[in-house]
Amino acid sequence: MTTESSTHSSVQNENGPKGWAFAVATVFGIGRLKPGPGTWASIAAVILWAIAARAVHLAPHALVAALCIGIALALVLGIPASTIAARESGIEDPGFVVIDEVIGQWIALLFCPANWAHALIALVLFRLFDILKPPPARQLEQLPAGWGIVFDDVAAGLYALGIASLVRLWY
Repeated sequence: MTTESSTHSSVQNENGPKGWAFAVATVFGIGRLKPGPGTWASIAAVILWAIAARAVHLAPHALVAALCIGIALALVLGIPASTIAARESGIEDPGFVVIDEVIGQWIALLFCPANWAHALIALVLFRLFDILKPPPARQLEQLPAGWGIVFDDVAAGLYALGIASLVRLWY
C-alpha cells in the first residue's frame, strides 16, 4: 500500500472519465482542505442541513424526509465513488474521501431540532464517534472497498444520533 501524499499526485482519472467519482468522494473538493478534511466535511454537512432547515423553511417532518433522501443519494453515489477513488489512488481509505463524513453527519442530524445548539451537539458527537470508532464501527472498516469506507461512518452517525436523541430528552 502506498502513502496518500505520494500516490495522490499521480492519480490519473481525477479529472478524466472518473472525475465524477472524485467530485463526489471529495464532496466537490472539501476533502482537500487541511487540517482535518473529515471535520470540514462534517461542518459542510451541518451548514447544508441548516440552509435546508432555515433558509428553505422546511417543516421538521420535511427536513427529516430531505435528510433521508440526501443520505440515500449520498450512499448510492458515495459507495462507488469511494471505491473508485480508493482504487485510483492506491490507498485503502484515502483521507481526501469525505462523502462518508457527510453521510454520517446527516444521520446524526436526523430528528435534530433546527437550532445551532442541537446541531453543535450532533457535530461533536459524530466527530467523537467517527474518531473513536467503537464496535462495530471499527469492524465495518473491513468491508470491501467503498462499503468499508462509508459504513464505519454510518455506524458513527447512528451512535451520535442515539446519544443526541437522549440528550434532547433533557435539553
